[in-house]
Amino acid sequence: MPKPLRLSTASPNFEADFKARLHWSADTDAAIEQRVADILADVKLRGDAAVMEYTERFDGLKAADMAALEMTQGELKVAFDGLPAVQRTALEAAAARVRSYHEAQKKASGESWTYRDADGTLLGQKVTPLDRVGIYVPGGKAAYPSSVLMNAIPAHVAGVQDIIMVVPTPHSEKNALVLAAAYVAGVSRAFTIGGAQAVAALAYGTQTIPAVDKITGPGNAYVAAAKRRVFGTVGIDMIAGPSEILVLADGTTPPDWVAMDLFSQAEHDELAQSVLLCPDAGFIDQVQAAMEKLLPQMPRREIIAKSLNGRGVLIHTRNMEEACEISNRIAPEHLEVSSQDPHRWEPLLRHAGAIFLGAFTSESLGDYCAGPNHVLPTSGTARFSSPLGVYDFQKRSSLIEVSSKGAQTLGQIASVLAYGEGLQAHAMAAEMRMQKDAP
Repeated sequence: MPKPLRLSTASPNFEADFKARLHWSADTDAAIEQRVADILADVKLRGDAAVMEYTERFDGLKAADMAALEMTQGELKVAFDGLPAVQRTALEAAAARVRSYHEAQKKASGESWTYRDADGTLLGQKVTPLDRVGIYVPGGKAAYPSSVLMNAIPAHVAGVQDIIMVVPTPHSEKNALVLAAAYVAGVSRAFTIGGAQAVAALAYGTQTIPAVDKITGPGNAYVAAAKRRVFGTVGIDMIAGPSEILVLADGTTPPDWVAMDLFSQAEHDELAQSVLLCPDAGFIDQVQAAMEKLLPQMPRREIIAKSLNGRGVLIHTRNMEEACEISNRIAPEHLEVSSQDPHRWEPLLRHAGAIFLGAFTSESLGDYCAGPNHVLPTSGTARFSSPLGVYDFQKRSSLIEVSSKGAQTLGQIASVLAYGEGLQAHAMAAEMRMQKDAP
């Protein structure tokens, strides 16, 4: 039975118990770090041969050459066409909503702009997409077509021309929904490889797989360690920790709904964290009873129970204002405001990967089809990080065109500051433009 820790902010030991329950170390095991370092170096040195060797060793997938590990566009389309009609419809509907949201995001923040000041100098910003990105789609314990949509579609909307997908397929077990999602999302090339070797292939390039500019998408500890190590050679989205949900409840939502929402993250893995903040102790009792009633029905009940018993916590707060304050301290990946009047509390919430407003807005809708991206900052990093979006697949170049008149004013300013820094060439380069006989 699930026995999540129960705390009260009125308890004198609350702070210590709260911090202990929330703690999760992102430190990578030294053995994993060394193994990943060896794999990255080997792929960088031997390319395709190393990738094929590790794919056979770790995934049980033997290939005569890299061509056997690449899925063609035709194969992706066959997977899409072969889906049951209900799955095709759902996949296309989810993709359309994700694309619509990210197109709106691009219009709001991703356009180039310029202006001229009084002396005719042009200043501005040029926004251009990355040339090529790699998306990592987990495929060991489960299949995640939603991850394909959430990584590939914003890249496509941003204008990325070459999207390379890697997905492990242990023993050559390909998931039709994942392949179909790649087809719908506009993936350029797809390879049946995973792990640190796939990250290395994307970062360094091999004889078959072209090097990318950025790698996005979640993975296991080996994938996370590899992404951390190749950062700098390529960009990465983030180092994701275990999944999290925080439900901020006022006691008006059916307790079964809240219990199932807490289950929805707990079922990911044993390290996932589910938190309930509520000022109504009786409602917390009802949620706990609902958990005990519903758990036996869940196919992943063992994982859910381990997650809730190891990291779950039900916190009785003095009021909703205090609940909001604690939520900001946690900065959760997913934050549900399960309240009759969620817009009353939303202004008090500063830190969260995604905020789900109202009792009908389950976190699972955001995972699949609401539209906003489900790749979110975890482990408190929502204090300074944002969801994956179009902006992650673009870069900005500053535009500066100084007029002859502007060079006189700006040159004087730059000269004084450059001499102050002891950089004479900087100063003289500016002063030369101040000469009246300059072209």
